[in-house]
Amino acid sequence: MALSPTEIAAKDVTDPTAFLREVAEPCRPVVIRGLVSSWPAVSAAIGSPTQLRDYMSRFDAGGEAEVFVGESSIAGKYYYSEDLRGFNFARARMHFTDALDRIVATATDPNGSSMYLGSLPVEQYLPGFAAENQLSVLKTNVAPRIWLGHASSVAAHYDTMDNVACVVAGARRFTLYAPEAIDRLYVGPIDHTMAGQPVSLAASAPFDDERYPRFREVRDQALVAELQPGDAIYLPKLWWHQVEATGAFNVLVNYWWDAFSAGRDAPAVAMLLSLISIAERPPAERQAWKAFFDHFVFRTQGHPLAHLPADQHGVLGSLKPDNYQKIRARVMQMLRSA
Repeated sequence: MALSPTEIAAKDVTDPTAFLREVAEPCRPVVIRGLVSSWPAVSAAIGSPTQLRDYMSRFDAGGEAEVFVGESSIAGKYYYSEDLRGFNFARARMHFTDALDRIVATATDPNGSSMYLGSLPVEQYLPGFAAENQLSVLKTNVAPRIWLGHASSVAAHYDTMDNVACVVAGARRFTLYAPEAIDRLYVGPIDHTMAGQPVSLAASAPFDDERYPRFREVRDQALVAELQPGDAIYLPKLWWHQVEATGAFNVLVNYWWDAFSAGRDAPAVAMLLSLISIAERPPAERQAWKAFFDHFVFRTQGHPLAHLPADQHGVLGSLKPDNYQKIRARVMQMLRSA
């Protein structure tokens, strides 16, 4: 029996402050049933794909977008070619409404090619849509994106931002793996990806594929969530997620943002800098740096200067109001003089 993430009802979290405290801060996936069930877009989708198409077309700004197009033989699984150097689908450029019309018109054709549009900024392609379909649990400066297409399967990948994904039409199945499983997921090419993020080769492989033996240790630890129109899921950053759109016609709106950012610098930037400054040093030295990172950054034993008065914590004190800029200025000066 598959494991499931925590579920709550929409009425249990009603504002951004409560959402951050009760949903985001634990950094675990949470399904929120009915979070966007009052959206006009969801009501149109429940009516029919044609009704939703007509509703979205009202906002169309005439933008052109990249579309993934797959032959029926791939069954909507957009993935690599066998040698991992190419892909099993083609890319095309289409106007948004033309793509939407074609997706709706061919949704019930079992022998037709599949189509998929992803990560389109709503305000660029459908200005006014967000104003009519608002997400109450996030601040209004978090901008939505829209994803639509036929039945599809997107390989397990991670994002470096927090994510709230809301099902508008069709159905979505999310299969989730914790960040700590990364060493058993067999990460694919880093610089040659389908849509920006590397994927797990093991999670997309046939059951018990002998090329990925360590994946068996985490395969049964996956969390599986089934979402219907009006439902949403919170995905913390770095959680691996495979996303399957299981309806003939599917629409999802998502919101990416950094829930706990202290400024404009992202953790991924620090990791990239660590790749060139630490990753290829001798093992014993890497272990020494790991101990210092655990102590000063990850703080596995609490604040590193808890034994001193707060006014003597210096740059290890609270980032606000002054330490963030002080530390950033010091880092920039060190990089410029290196």
